[in-house]
Amino acid sequence: MSTATPSTSTPTTQPRTNMISQYLIFSLGKELFAVGTLRVREIIEYGNVTTVPMMPDFIRGVINLRGAVVPVIDLNARFGRGRTEISRRTCVVILEVESETDTHVLGIVVDSVSAVRQIDSSNVEPAPSFGTRIRADFIDGMAKVNGNFVILLNLGKVLSVEEITLLGDVSRAPAPLEH
Repeated sequence: MSTATPSTSTPTTQPRTNMISQYLIFSLGKELFAVGTLRVREIIEYGNVTTVPMMPDFIRGVINLRGAVVPVIDLNARFGRGRTEISRRTCVVILEVESETDTHVLGIVVDSVSAVRQIDSSNVEPAPSFGTRIRADFIDGMAKVNGNFVILLNLGKVLSVEEITLLGDVSRAPAPLEH
């Protein structure tokens, strides 16, 4: 465990070190990803997903969560890697995602949930500009947990409600009339 050393710099120029945050770690394929636990509402078993016609491929459908309609997004498909194969360990992580005007509840399909871990910000490296198989703006950083690299997701980008809405609007738009 690292320790902070006193610094004579002002708080605005001092780097953020030793800030510990909790993350939910889950797997997609052979990779580990994490999201901050403050955004996680619950984890449920995959099932009873109702497909919605004319939605982008990465939107699996919707579920009824205690009377609320919650869209379910397949992260593998969102990352451009094809749909997640459903197994007995597949689950839906229910998240709260903030947009400019509101907070939205969305579900993400993951292969399995591994653990909740505290990660010290001093152990987080910046997102690499190459080498990952997902968009760089989807990544907040990389952390080493128990000898494995974990990709910390930027939920605001991955689950951008505005971008998802635009993609949905494009896929639902009527074909232009030919003259």
